[in-house]
Amino acid sequence: MNSFIEELKWRGLFSDMMPGTDEQLNKEMTTAYIGFDPTADSLHIGSLIQIKILAHFQQHGHKPIALVGGATGMIGDPSGKSAERNLLDEETLLHYVDCLKNQLSRFLNFDGNETNKAELVNNYDWMKNISFLDFAKNIGKNITVNYMMAKDSVKKRLTGEAGVDGMSFTEFTYQLIQGYDFLHLYQNNGVKLQMGGSDQWGNITTGTELIRRKAQGTAFALTVPLITKADGSKFGKSESGENYWLDKKKTSPYKFYQFWLNATDSDAERFIKFYTFLPKEEIETLIEEHKTAEHERKLQKKLAEEVTVWVHGREEYEKAMKASEILFGKSTAEDLVSLDEEIFLEIFDGVPQKEVAKSDVLGVNIVDLLSEKTGFLKSKSEATRELKGNAISINKEKVNEVYTANETDLIDGKFLLLQKGKKNYFIIKVI
Repeated sequence: MNSFIEELKWRGLFSDMMPGTDEQLNKEMTTAYIGFDPTADSLHIGSLIQIKILAHFQQHGHKPIALVGGATGMIGDPSGKSAERNLLDEETLLHYVDCLKNQLSRFLNFDGNETNKAELVNNYDWMKNISFLDFAKNIGKNITVNYMMAKDSVKKRLTGEAGVDGMSFTEFTYQLIQGYDFLHLYQNNGVKLQMGGSDQWGNITTGTELIRRKAQGTAFALTVPLITKADGSKFGKSESGENYWLDKKKTSPYKFYQFWLNATDSDAERFIKFYTFLPKEEIETLIEEHKTAEHERKLQKKLAEEVTVWVHGREEYEKAMKASEILFGKSTAEDLVSLDEEIFLEIFDGVPQKEVAKSDVLGVNIVDLLSEKTGFLKSKSEATRELKGNAISINKEKVNEVYTANETDLIDGKFLLLQKGKKNYFIIKVI
């Protein structure tokens, strides 16, 4: 078996392939591509598997091409969709294409003189000058409607299985346009393999059929499973249905880190194979160590570290880890004060907050600060009682009746965190 395919199989990332694919990969350095449609200005963690497949492919000596679908993005892939996708205007689409190009360039090796260095292509570059009549005459005649209708992605929409009856001609043509991408890359870039999620099998094999009929060539298909959580629920979305994005402006590295850290034991055991580049022996050792002390969450911590470093870099991982430790009480006031505003407010999301003038915070008696100045506690007598009972903390450190806040206590120069007991928090924003 080819070493790339073997790697995918032990990681649980293999679904299907056309006969002869492994022989092709063993025979020579092979060029393969995966397509990414620009439906937003960032990829999200649902795209990480496809990115990782290309990275593994390159590590095994083959040449990866990442295709950004500037043309197909105008149409929308019906595979796995229950409704017609909203079409984007050209200006928005081109902006999305640029954003995705920048992201993908971080994950693959595009530099150097190696023959297998990665390439980035945009199918709009070769589709924009093709007229409808030329496409119908030169491409459309090679694939029958019967062939296209037999694809699962089409059948489910036409029979109502996907939750809606019918599909537009626009979406119906998607598999033919994706098939033409494969033909173009086969003829111009030497691409012999297209890879993608298992829901892409129909689209990919349309491309291999078009290559066979139009170019009398042989091309191959390989798919990976669609990732779900162990309980069968959809992977990669928050409880409120929001995506976890790869752009840190849309999903902070802290939230990204927390997503992986909060994986269940069964998911962490699968995800560490899916989403990290750790070797088999190290992963197996980690899994065994985790089983002997599950409460230490070694698997989740390593998973969160590896993926966060891969996507955001070591520095952002260190910040996210420090923020996580602050949330769970394993930190000092110094750690807390060093946080920036964004991470601090994310850690204590939902905590009551009040703006208070600097003159009413710095150098002010702690009893007055807790009661009259902020309203955190109802009265001076309550504040005095809680302070004597050692129940009050400022920036996670216990304080007594003689404490007064100064400039160096302010988090990012503008916040003070009050706390009564273990869970009762209050944020002062100094103005």
